[in-house]
Amino acid sequence: MNLRVIRKKTKSLYTRSRIPGVSWSVNQYVGCAFACRYCYARFLTRWKDYGEWGTWVEVKTNAPELARKRVEGKVVMSTVSDPYQPLEAEMKLTRRVLQYMDKRNELSILTRSPLVTRDIDLFKLFRSIEIGMTINGFTGREKRLFEPLAPVHRARVSALEELHDAGLKTYAFVSPIIPGVSDVGAVVEETRDFAGYYFFEVLNLRASGRNFRRLLREEYPESYAVLTDEEKFRKFLRELREEIKRLGVKAERIETHQRGWEFVKL
Repeated sequence: MNLRVIRKKTKSLYTRSRIPGVSWSVNQYVGCAFACRYCYARFLTRWKDYGEWGTWVEVKTNAPELARKRVEGKVVMSTVSDPYQPLEAEMKLTRRVLQYMDKRNELSILTRSPLVTRDIDLFKLFRSIEIGMTINGFTGREKRLFEPLAPVHRARVSALEELHDAGLKTYAFVSPIIPGVSDVGAVVEETRDFAGYYFFEVLNLRASGRNFRRLLREEYPESYAVLTDEEKFRKFLRELREEIKRLGVKAERIETHQRGWEFVKL
């Protein structure tokens, strides 16, 4: 697949966030070449007329200089992209942003790429930092259907372990959880020794797009039925909640999207 790279300058890098507990978001890239077929961030194509989601990435070329700003509160990188998507290996834009960023900022980074371990030296310079790895356990058929271009499961697990072994605060973002497909228990058992805590998210079906909804309905009709039937969904959520509690890991809530953005306490 040919990737279109759009280089732009921006007026600011830190954007006020509506995520609970997060003050600022930082996206030096917009768009993502991992092109996960369920990605909620595809909504950006309404305003960014560059083509199909996953075929383009917008690069904020002046992001490193803007990163110098001192901000108060928690900063999350990234919310509408992956800071370590394939383009980063060549451009090193994320690395340069980290180099220029005020190390007193409270920073949380979320990625699904093992490239993140390249920057362990910079992470150690921050006063307060945590690194999250999106791990969903998709392999085989599910990997090919849902996220064919994303890093494989084992590489993500190994990267999380390396970050932990380097003395960094880590967490596992178990997402998306799809009824009848995801094995949450298996993901937890494989990562519990090097994930400081967990965050769980059920698939955002509404934001996944028409094509993914059709794929799920055709290939996994039972999963689709659970996500679209209120009674079945409530039962699934109760069972998921109980399973997570039995696993005995540090976690506060499950993020769901059936009626908008909601959180279920554990």
